[in-house]
Amino acid sequence: QVQLVQSGGGSVQPGGSLRLSCTGSGFPLGPFAVGWFRQAPGKEREPVACISSNADSPSYVDSVKGRFTVSRDYAKNTVYLEMNNLKPEDTGVYYCAPRRVDYCSGYDGHGGSWGPGTQVTVSS
Repeated sequence: QVQLVQSGGGSVQPGGSLRLSCTGSGFPLGPFAVGWFRQAPGKEREPVACISSNADSPSYVDSVKGRFTVSRDYAKNTVYLEMNNLKPEDTGVYYCAPRRVDYCSGYDGHGGSWGPGTQVTVSS
């Protein structure tokens, strides 16, 4: 059974930081790429970042490049999304979605195993 637990969301002021966590429960995340996606109110879900199984060359959407960092802790079976210098346009529900292969190229979320999501709100 695919079980994912997400945490770390919350409300912050512009310029603040949050770290989101995605932990696999009952299955390993290590062998697989893991993507992060977000959905703002009234908008379609969009890809944010992805990390491969070996954590080499993580990828980011242009709007978060230089501000967000995706990483993973194999011992904890957890993938993180560190978000710095947050902006109001970063507001939305963030989802992690492991891919059942080890690489990120071409991953748009289809066929992934989706987490429950966590709310991130950036406002003054």
